[in-house]
Amino acid sequence: MAVVISLLRGVNVGGHHQIKMDELRALYESLKLSEPQSYVQSGNVVFRTQERDHTRLSKRIEDAVERKFGFQAHVVLRTESELRGVIEKNPFAGRAGIEPGKLTVTFFAEELPPDTRAGIRRIEADREEIKLGRRELYVYFPDGMGRSKLTPILDRILKKTGTVRNWNTVTKLLEMAEKLNASH
Repeated sequence: MAVVISLLRGVNVGGHHQIKMDELRALYESLKLSEPQSYVQSGNVVFRTQERDHTRLSKRIEDAVERKFGFQAHVVLRTESELRGVIEKNPFAGRAGIEPGKLTVTFFAEELPPDTRAGIRRIEADREEIKLGRRELYVYFPDGMGRSKLTPILDRILKKTGTVRNWNTVTKLLEMAEKLNASH
């Protein structure tokens, strides 16, 4: 069975779309996803599955969340090796002074279309730095994300299609996936 990491968009943010993590884990179990483990309160679940079609699996999880909790939550999936690749390709790795809590990765279900990629490249960020990956967008917010004028610009260009995690969460999710994989 493969280890998969699911990232739900917009869960438990700003008091909206509330889901208790024990209820989310139970939902995953009801979908026959094995050994679901959640991390923090924002819809991160690591689990085992035999399902190879991640598009179909994302849709199953999204539909189940909507039925159970009454709202749509976009689900992005990554395998353990894909998440490891995101970490290995971190364009800020090895650079002095990068604070992990100020580095984010936006995960997308598929590659961004050329016009969206071009829109991102045209952004004139103040102190923030933006680096495009294949299905990820890395952004470093040296002054913190809360004060940034970049976030609304990105939301407009991206049309809210991805889900953002800070670097600490990304590395913790890989650690959890590796531990789950090693347990079998």
